[in-house]
Parts: sequence; C-alpha cells; structure tokens
Amino acid sequence: MTSVLVTGGDGQVGRSILDIADDHRFRHLSLAVLGRRECDITDQKSVAAAIEALDPAVIINAAGYTAVDSAESDPEAAMRVNRDGVAHLAAYDDRRLIQLSTDYVFDGTKSSWYTESDPVAPLGVYGETKWLGEQAASTNPRHLTLRTSWVYAAHGTNFVKTMLQLGAHRRHVQVVDDQTGCPTSAHDIAVALLQLVDYDLKGVFHLAGSEDVTWCEFATAIFNTAQLDVVVEPTTTANYSTPAPRPENSRLDSSTLAAATGIRLPGWRSSLPRVVDALQHSAHTRTRS
Repeated sequence: MTSVLVTGGDGQVGRSILDIADDHRFRHLSLAVLGRRECDITDQKSVAAAIEALDPAVIINAAGYTAVDSAESDPEAAMRVNRDGVAHLAAYDDRRLIQLSTDYVFDGTKSSWYTESDPVAPLGVYGETKWLGEQAASTNPRHLTLRTSWVYAAHGTNFVKTMLQLGAHRRHVQVVDDQTGCPTSAHDIAVALLQLVDYDLKGVFHLAGSEDVTWCEFATAIFNTAQLDVVVEPTTTANYSTPAPRPENSRLDSSTLAAATGIRLPGWRSSLPRVVDALQHSAHTRTRS
C-alpha cells in the first residue's frame, strides 16, 4: 500500500478524490483526505502533526486560495495559502509532492495553446501567488507540479454551478465571449492525480481538458445539457469589469504529460453531463426536502 496524504479536502478536487477513494483502481493506495480543520497548510505545526500521524509517501496538495478577485484586495491571505502553505509541504523533501497550479500563471497573450516551456507572466495577485507556489514546490526534488484550467465540479463554487443557478431564474444571461480556455472536470483531475501516484515523474506539466471553448459557448452548452431555455448573450471582457484581470487565452497543451504517462483528460463535452446531472439532482433533492 502507498500512503497518500491529500490536503484541501474541502475543495473541488479534494472532495472529488474523496468521491473516488473506494474505486477498485486505487485500492493499493491508503488515502487520507484532510480538510483545513484537520490539516491547515498555512500552519507549520498543523502540517507537521498530519505528517507525523500519517507518515505519507506522497502528498497531494489540492488546497489553494482560489478566490481570484478577492486576492486583489487581500494578497496576504492568498500568499499564505498558495506560496507559504506549499513551502510547508515541500519542506518534507523525503516525500513526493504533487502540487496543483493554474493557467493564471500566463498572461493569455499567446495566440496558440500554452506549453510548459512558455514564459510565465501572471496578470494578477492570484496568478502571482500560484507561480510563487510553483517555485516553492520546486524546492522538493521529487515534486510534480500540474497546471490546470477552468475547474468545475458538483462541489464548491464554479462556473457551471453559477450558470445553473442563474438559469433557474433568468431567461437571458450575458457571458464574455473573448476569453478561451479548457474547462476541466475536478473528477477527471482527481482520477489523474491518483493515477500519477504510480509514476515517478518530476517537474512541471499541464493537466487540463482536451477541448477549448469560450465562456459564452460553454454557458450555452451548460444550459443545453440541463435543458434550460436560456438565451446567452455574448459580451466582452471590457464590458464586464472584475477586480482581477483574466487571461484571454487559457488553453493548456497537455500533450507532454500524455506522451510521458498515457494520461490525457477527456474534453468538457463528455465530462460536463455528469456534473450537470449531479447538480440538478442535488437541487431537486433540496427542493423536495
């Protein structure tokens, strides 16, 4: 059995790992999925206690400060989690560290898909803290850093959940049509992370959905999948101001990881229905109760 500590058990990816913990493919893994109360990565003593109690061979850090806009007004909070928290985990260099990062380390000005060799140039505080987290992770000689993009799940706060909530009450929504990315299911990320435990892979790789789309197109697909009669009106980023700037291009080329391991995430077209169905079922259950 390989002992694996998963931090960030309250988040989208952490909860998705918990959902598949009993999958027969991962019976050789002894998984401990801890939320912030059980292991606060910003607290060295909390991390030390978890490491001492569980003695993991592998640490998967799914914890992160992901409130992109809030990071602009509270950079210290983002730094504590995304940089300092990673450093606390990376310090255990006798353990393997698998770290999640983001497309926001890029400025989005490239016209084609981003590869691992492209220069990093974050636009805002969130991207900067995640880039610093990548550097912290790299101090562990056995680190594997995985950048992903546009994560969505039946858990937590994400674009798919927001669209379904809006679609339940509105017949028209405006969504930006000049930002392109690769929506990535947290379930698919979770499966890949547990598969990657068995690979002795080091360095930085991209792990994102294999199909690109604009936010506007993705919103339309969400409503169509949910069979909601909602008209999506395209708008521009300039007309939809947010505290944190967004990359126009967030497409991550994940072919390097696929070549090294055979692991390639499916596109959003095949993964979206599972999440929409779960969210609609949850909403129906709440309504009945």
